[in-house]
Amino acid sequence: MHASRSDIVVRGTGPTLLLAHGAGGGVVENFGLVLDDLARDHTVIGPHLPGAGGRPRSAGPLDLDTVADELIAATDGPVTILGESLGSAVAIRAAVRHPERVDGLVLTAGFPVADPVLDLAFELVEHLDGEPALRSAMLLAACLTETELAAMTTADLHAAAAGADGPPGLREHVDLVRRVDVRADLAMVRARTLVVVPTGDRLVLPSSGRALADGIRDAELVELPGAGHVLGAADRATWLGHVRAFLAAEPERVAA
Repeated sequence: MHASRSDIVVRGTGPTLLLAHGAGGGVVENFGLVLDDLARDHTVIGPHLPGAGGRPRSAGPLDLDTVADELIAATDGPVTILGESLGSAVAIRAAVRHPERVDGLVLTAGFPVADPVLDLAFELVEHLDGEPALRSAMLLAACLTETELAAMTTADLHAAAAGADGPPGLREHVDLVRRVDVRADLAMVRARTLVVVPTGDRLVLPSSGRALADGIRDAELVELPGAGHVLGAADRATWLGHVRAFLAAEPERVAA
């Protein structure tokens, strides 16, 4: 386990949970609300994508196989992977490439391939590369729920987006999202799988998450009514309940 590296978050003891964060996010940004809880009885390990956390940007385009292999290489022994958004595709590829290592998947707000809404949104992100304030506001509007947005003015939205431009590697993350295609991987997944679909997601169509559940054998599907792409405290608490029930049903493992 590479616990000394600044780009990997490591907490807790027990069976290993690997965290695969999303594009433009990070381990704390995606999982911060539940890190302490999960670390009560698990070793939680969260490697960062290149250009996020303390990790330098990639010198070229990201490769899904390489990213998946690097995720698995962050620790030894059996793992359950919790993937968010792009991290779900990374988790799926890791499970297919390393079936002897991955015995569980939790896929949240994920997609097998970028749907038209996601692809268009990230095409706009690429075009707004020189307009970070507008880019952040657009992404924030896509990630919040209808209820959250209804309580905001345009000025509120811009204020919330200020200083939230994403990590240095955002360009490479967005490029990878637009190239990801794990549709052929789904039938090869043998790990126990929980798919969590936020039904109010304005960035990734809920049908994309349901396609993961349809394609992975015996996958369990849970929907979070009205939840957005980025889960707020209440929806994350509901998510945690489902994840803990899924983890409790796993065969007992030896910690790495």
